[in-house]
Amino acid sequence: QVQLVESGGGSVQTGGSLRLSCAASGFIVSGRCMAWFRQAPGKEREQVGTILKTSTHYAESVKGRFTVSLDSAKNTLLLQMNSLNVEDTAMYFCAAGSHYWNGIVYICRTADFTYWGQGTQVTVSE
Repeated sequence: QVQLVESGGGSVQTGGSLRLSCAASGFIVSGRCMAWFRQAPGKEREQVGTILKTSTHYAESVKGRFTVSLDSAKNTLLLQMNSLNVEDTAMYFCAAGSHYWNGIVYICRTADFTYWGQGTQVTVSE
């Protein structure tokens, strides 16, 4: 049974840092596309950071501030968030999906993320 459980959310002031964790069970995180998404009230869901083995990709809005990584020993997806600002306030979700061979390289496609956690709230205040 696949399960994803996020933790680490909370409230922080502008400029602060948080580290989110997503504990996975039922599969091995290093063998899947893993990603963090976020959604703020009234806004569309945004794919924040994606990792497939050692390859990472970030949304422009978080590049240079957020780092996504895997802790294979704990079968956990991590998101280190630094220099947080009020625009980062949202519910953060982790997701897992299959990778896709495009004929050249394996990639992660947004539509292929089929397993989701329940989310953890991040609130950044000035």
